[in-house]
Amino acid sequence: MRNIVAVSTKKQLADFIDFPHELYKDDLNYVPELFIAQRDLLTTHPFHKHSSLQCFLLYDEGRIIGRIAAILNNTHNRVNLASDGFFGFFDCINDQNAADLLIGIAVNWLKERGVKDKLMGPVNFSTNESCGLLVEGFDMPPVVMMPYNAAYYPALLEGTGLAKKVDLLAWRFTGKNYDDRSVRLMDRLEERLKRSDIVIRKINMKRFKEEADKLREVYNKAWDKNMGFVPLNDEEFDYQAKDLKLVLDPDFCLVAEQDGKLVGFGAAIPDMNQIQKTIKKGRLLPTGIFKLLFGKSKIKGIRILLLGVIDGYRKMGIEACIYARIIKAYQQKGMTYAEASWTLEHNDMVNNAIKAINGEVYKRYRIYEKQI
Repeated sequence: MRNIVAVSTKKQLADFIDFPHELYKDDLNYVPELFIAQRDLLTTHPFHKHSSLQCFLLYDEGRIIGRIAAILNNTHNRVNLASDGFFGFFDCINDQNAADLLIGIAVNWLKERGVKDKLMGPVNFSTNESCGLLVEGFDMPPVVMMPYNAAYYPALLEGTGLAKKVDLLAWRFTGKNYDDRSVRLMDRLEERLKRSDIVIRKINMKRFKEEADKLREVYNKAWDKNMGFVPLNDEEFDYQAKDLKLVLDPDFCLVAEQDGKLVGFGAAIPDMNQIQKTIKKGRLLPTGIFKLLFGKSKIKGIRILLLGVIDGYRKMGIEACIYARIIKAYQQKGMTYAEASWTLEHNDMVNNAIKAINGEVYKRYRIYEKQI
């Protein structure tokens, strides 16, 4: 007998967060999410002040066989003049009936709250957070803050009537497999930018709060034309910035500035998944915290997480200079791999720039949709 339960207790929430650990216990590429981070995301994140979600667990004879969150993102609907709903945190055994029940309960919950247009996902809670279903590249573990799922998931979701909306690309660089022309030309490019009073500099960690306030404005302007982009309010941006500050290396976090005004920035972060995959069930206590604290220096990979320039300053070489600085730091620190993720499959300007330095698409993530 199968039944679905709406998560309402601390024990159910813990079961919801922990379910993937059991599902992927034999998968060597699986990386557990940190329990405390997932709990806070689902309960105290600023998203909950303007929007809502409901987590569900699917049981079969008392055993959990699936989970899903139905997500109503009011900011998305207001900005995009839409009536859409989302699903996220989807995990399921390889069983079509189970997937049908999970998607069905999410649709019903959203309909009860007035959603009339589309169901989209997986996203947790928007494209500002972890999003997309892995559809290519199952042979390697995910890098930090990127999702992971079993190879049977696409067939399950498509079996529920969901279809591709868009693909997100992850690009990989290994060793010295890149074109370092941008590094060699960096000085010349930066001199040209200086004639327009534009300088590239590292983020000032001692004035992080002040820097973050400026970065928030650039972030919302630089990505506002992206498909489905939802601007972050002050509290949401500060929430994410606080978490990133814990792992930021200023050599990998750069800003472009013109007369004190930020016009672009780029950031890469250490691939903390190298350590996180060794932390059982994502619990920091009793030993996980020490693995994180003392393992950071041993990390040999980065994820290029953000690169954005506001309108009016694109195609001036700012992007190339930021990439060059990151590549140079990558070289100097003896890193062995980097992932640039993610980019929209139709963003030719960015994708061509990555191809030009020998980046290769090695993973593909998909956002699905269907009419409600």
